[in-house]
Amino acid sequence: MSDYEQAARDLKAATDEVKRFAETSTTELRNLGKVTEETKASADKALTEMNSLSARLADIEQKAARAGQEGTRETRSLGQRFIENDEVKAAIGAGDRFKGRLTVEMRAITSGSTTGNSGTTGLVVADRQPGIVQVTPDRRMTIRGLLMPGTTQSGAIDYVRETLFTNSAVPVAENPNTNKPQSELKFDLVTLGVKTIAHFVMASRQILADAPMLASYVDGRLRYGLAFKEEDQLLNGDGTGQNLNGLMTQATAYTQPAGVTVKSETMIDRLRLAMLQATLAEFPATGHVLNPTDWTSIEMTKDTQGRYVFANPTGLAGPVLWGLPVAESLSMKAGSFLTGAFAYAAQIFDREDATVTISTEDRDNFVKNMVTILAEERLALAVYRPQALIKGTFAASAAGS
Repeated sequence: MSDYEQAARDLKAATDEVKRFAETSTTELRNLGKVTEETKASADKALTEMNSLSARLADIEQKAARAGQEGTRETRSLGQRFIENDEVKAAIGAGDRFKGRLTVEMRAITSGSTTGNSGTTGLVVADRQPGIVQVTPDRRMTIRGLLMPGTTQSGAIDYVRETLFTNSAVPVAENPNTNKPQSELKFDLVTLGVKTIAHFVMASRQILADAPMLASYVDGRLRYGLAFKEEDQLLNGDGTGQNLNGLMTQATAYTQPAGVTVKSETMIDRLRLAMLQATLAEFPATGHVLNPTDWTSIEMTKDTQGRYVFANPTGLAGPVLWGLPVAESLSMKAGSFLTGAFAYAAQIFDREDATVTISTEDRDNFVKNMVTILAEERLALAVYRPQALIKGTFAASAAGS
């Protein structure tokens, strides 16, 4: 028997004793006109005992409550909790004299039913772990950071691109009768429409109101969804419909520069030749974009003696090749690469930063206590100099080296 059960039983006995002496005192007053000293002494002793036991029981209950707040779970069965109810005890004590119906409210102690989704078993509350386990981890975005930033307050971007420059400058004699050579310049006006990336989810208004952490998570997850799609659009958008015209779509195809002989070309060689192609176009490269699988293959390149060519497995240096930083992106298709002067070649114009809006205006939302959570951003990508970006693939022999 637990301390609580023993204290409750002792208190009930003491209470019954006090009631008995109260009845005795009533009888003595009616028959004798006073209460005897013996009855007074016994009643005082019983009352003192009852108060002491009541204080003891209260102390046990307080300790149990504190323990419950610190993680102690309810272990009594429904049957035990029922028979320990004061009203039930009184009914049991009345025996055959009890008449009528007795209703006792049994407060739920589980976070869900035994067959529900909460994972509870029996009457034990599930051990809820903090945070939310994501279906997929957040991907590290790299492409935006390579490009020149910009903003706009318009729905379209206009810029003037030089399309032809014929340089006819030559030394000429100091002779007024000699015609100076004429050079030629041509320009085109390029117009880019601002594009929108957006998505939404439906959620219960009560859940978001009752769980601020969940509302914050939804907000962050929707913003991540925009960044995920933006990364792919900046790199691979095909320019059709509402797609951005991405870097890979507009970049110049790799062609091995003339005058360079390479035997047994490796992936490392090809990237160096792409750098040379950009340099010959007078746009020296500032970095490379590779799929993580290709970058791993490059880092693990070894010489004939099994030594790493340039990587140091124990080092902490960042990804660098031929003196240029390497941006790893899962949006880049394995086996392909992009080398160039990124900030010089292209610019992002943000019309509207990633924003999250919650609305209940829809009629179905209103009557169903649902909310629509919409995330969207608006931006444009201007590729000023396609010659500054060199795209290509690794040859089968190079990829296998």
